[in-house]
Amino acid sequence: MFSSRVAFSAAVLALAAGLSACTPIADVEPAPDAANPDCATIMVALPAELADQQQRETDSQATAAWGEPSKIILRCGVPVPGPTTDQCATVNGVDWILREDESTWTATTYGREPAVEVLFNPDEVSSSTLLVQLENSITRIEPTRECISSNDLELPAQ
Repeated sequence: MFSSRVAFSAAVLALAAGLSACTPIADVEPAPDAANPDCATIMVALPAELADQQQRETDSQATAAWGEPSKIILRCGVPVPGPTTDQCATVNGVDWILREDESTWTATTYGREPAVEVLFNPDEVSSSTLLVQLENSITRIEPTRECISSNDLELPAQ
């Protein structure tokens, strides 16, 4: 009886190992400050599924990928952005600087250190969905600044 349990357990482990080998490891370049201990706080709280994409293994510290092939890439420890005129959106209390390219959008946290960068194709993944779903992870780092618009500025009287 014991030997049949051991054999069954070994078969299950072999099957699991075989199935995990089906999804290749995503090659993601780490950010310059990937070793920042606060990145670990964010990384352990990332969702297993993001915008209907399953998380997959990556080959570098403080990175994550979802989808096969990767539809979403996240890197913690990117350079902290300073004040900018780029579009900034507040999603559930998290400020994101948004940069749109032809096929890839980049969303970078603003006002939090370390900064987190998320790359995605807006034709395949909804920005509003993924940024909302990242809230629980990102808010583990307290903000020190926030986005403002020209409406928030006090201009000198003329």
